[in-house]
Amino acid sequence: MRPVVWPAHRQCLERRRVVTTISRLIVETLAAAGVERIWGVTGDSLNSFGDALRHNGKIAFMHVRHEEAGAFAAGADAAVTGRLAVCAGSCGPGNLHLINGLYDCYRNRVPVLAIASHIPSTEIGLGYFQETHPTQLFAECSEFCELVTKPEQMPGVLHRALRTAISGNTVSVVVLPGDVSLLPFGGATPPFAPPVQPRIVPAQDQLDQAARLLNASDRITILAGSGTAGAHDAVVALADVLKAPIVHALRGKEHMEWDNPFDVGMTGLIGFSSGYHAIRDCDTLLMLGTDFPYRHFYPEHAQVIQVDRIGGQLGKRISLTLGIQADVAEFADAIPPLLRSGRDAAFLEKARKHYTHTRRDLDELATARKPGEPLHPQFVSRMVDAIADDDTIFTVDVGTPTIWAARYLKTNGKRRLLGSFNHGSMANAMPQALGAQAAYPGRQVISMSGDGGLSMLFGDLITAVQLKLPIKIVLLNNGTLGFVEMEQKAAGYLPENVSLENPDFARVATAIGLMGIRVDSSEDLEGALRQAFAHDGPALVDVVSNRQELSMPPAIGIEQAKGFALYSLDAILNGRGDELIALSRSNLFR
Repeated sequence: MRPVVWPAHRQCLERRRVVTTISRLIVETLAAAGVERIWGVTGDSLNSFGDALRHNGKIAFMHVRHEEAGAFAAGADAAVTGRLAVCAGSCGPGNLHLINGLYDCYRNRVPVLAIASHIPSTEIGLGYFQETHPTQLFAECSEFCELVTKPEQMPGVLHRALRTAISGNTVSVVVLPGDVSLLPFGGATPPFAPPVQPRIVPAQDQLDQAARLLNASDRITILAGSGTAGAHDAVVALADVLKAPIVHALRGKEHMEWDNPFDVGMTGLIGFSSGYHAIRDCDTLLMLGTDFPYRHFYPEHAQVIQVDRIGGQLGKRISLTLGIQADVAEFADAIPPLLRSGRDAAFLEKARKHYTHTRRDLDELATARKPGEPLHPQFVSRMVDAIADDDTIFTVDVGTPTIWAARYLKTNGKRRLLGSFNHGSMANAMPQALGAQAAYPGRQVISMSGDGGLSMLFGDLITAVQLKLPIKIVLLNNGTLGFVEMEQKAAGYLPENVSLENPDFARVATAIGLMGIRVDSSEDLEGALRQAFAHDGPALVDVVSNRQELSMPPAIGIEQAKGFALYSLDAILNGRGDELIALSRSNLFR
């Protein structure tokens, strides 16, 4: 007797006979494109996608506790590998949580694809449960964002999304209703041909014009950004010909600081006075691969030449004498034969001498404190730098951890330095460490976290344990939103709404499953760091650090000086003079 097949069961059997669904098409295409991980949180609208991953077996779903952490992790994954990374979120709040992390990916210019699941296509526009409008929500944090409603749109939409992300080092979003993801796709999966980044060579007439400007200049300074990646030797050789000091922007630090006798530090709010003056005193500023945003740190009367492979970046921050759309390496290789030799090195030597003094002054701040006193964050960062591996990937939280990392972590061409340097989001460092560690399981990954940033996405410490990612977290626990507090003081305000009542983070980390170590005295720091770094799993070192720590900008304006004076007066009048005493003891009497 033949078994009875109920109608619902018959439909299920018929659906199983379908070779490919939209979800399987996407997964097979991503696997063929070399994607190894997808970061996110699953949900009912992503169920078919998860099933497609299980069926394919080549891509791991990296289950985080918050989608924002997944987007940050994907961005770091893309940044350290240079390859496409992927994140996913379920409909409504699920993919909405991706947005802040995707903004960071977009502004850091890394190739990321986001799969934004959506409510059933028949319910769009009817105020359905969890309904949002993803194509509108993701418009500002992506270069490409399209809704798929029919199988006939595939694989065209997917291929265009991938090519846009890869060729432009940017974010693409594919919005996919849950019911559409189940629809059949007829035929074999079409192959995807990934684009290759082209070389952009400067035009000869622009090289000639740049050479004329540079040959007529006596005080040239180079401002180097992230666009100098891969061009270190060529830029250093160019600086030698020009006898030009090199000032690096924050994102240029990992590419230009090391093995560079022309480097004179950073400029900007967290920069060095030597970098600041090298730019302010030049007669020609040569900007190489940088979108440095702070206008008041640019020279007032100098000629400006900017070289960038992205034409839209030219002239964004300052009026240009000459803008050249080209790869920095191509420009730096092509122009030296056109430049005059025998230049006077007086301007360069003055800048280098200034840098030597600035570096010495900064190093003198990185000292141990008396037993039991909260640690200087400069001392912590310098110790981390000394103990960390030669190829460590550092991630740093926005705020004071970025300041100390910029000033005390040394790059060498093998180390990496990641952060939310353009978007400026808190809570970036730990999830970025997750992404970097997944991409390079054998490398040391250290998150320089702040207590405010870490506590925002604290739940994803569990992700490090669950996914067995041995990240190391050095937590600067100063009990305040430190950078905000300094900004308030500089503006003349008493610090308000910045204090943080923190737990013993080491004990909490231990309860979660990490190694947790608390350090509240300088003499215990080195041993704690070595123990944590040697641990074969995730570890957190909770360092009780000094709250009243000043990070002075390279130049103090009248308004800042006035602001600190007003803050001091208000502190005394409001019975908070103890803050001034602590501030003085921490920064004047070392």
